[in-house]
Amino acid sequence: MSGHGFHVHGPHDHELEHAAQGGHGEHGAHDGGDKGGFIGQIAVVTAIIATVGAIFSYQGGATQANAGLYKNNAAIKKTEASNQWSFFQSKSTKQALTEFAMDLSPEDKKEKLKAKIDRYEKEKGEIKLNAEKLEAEVVNWEKQSDEQMHQHHRWAQATTVLQVSIALAAIALLTKKKWFEYAMFGLAGIGIAIGVMAMLHI
Repeated sequence: MSGHGFHVHGPHDHELEHAAQGGHGEHGAHDGGDKGGFIGQIAVVTAIIATVGAIFSYQGGATQANAGLYKNNAAIKKTEASNQWSFFQSKSTKQALTEFAMDLSPEDKKEKLKAKIDRYEKEKGEIKLNAEKLEAEVVNWEKQSDEQMHQHHRWAQATTVLQVSIALAAIALLTKKKWFEYAMFGLAGIGIAIGVMAMLHI
């Protein structure tokens, strides 16, 4: 570097410079070039894997949050449905008492009680429809919550595999063993495949 600027070297920079200089190390220039290419390739691939892993991690967190939200919505709708069925039961009780009263009432009062019974019957029908609609919403929210949790697990699996792949990349850099690099590529491919499965809700 010239004296016009200040540059901080990271560990990878030193490795790359050392590999590029070749003759200054214990190996020859040709071997140093090979090492430089190897290190550069690992560094680029690791950066790509880390970026994809960060995206997968974000998606995993988002789907987990959605699953909790949908489960909460299901609980709210379940409570509302329960309240509607309690209301329905209350109307049924009032209707039964009115029917009993009508049986004991004189003829001139039966017509009024009959109208009251009909009103209870109509109200019960409306309450029942509302309760059944709420129960259907409960099923729908719970289904969506389960789907989001399944997707979350897929994203988590993909992220974990990519993290292991990055660890293998570090080992490959340290040992200069090609088979660690191959294992890194293999795991990266598996991690991305699992991520695609998560995207497709598989």
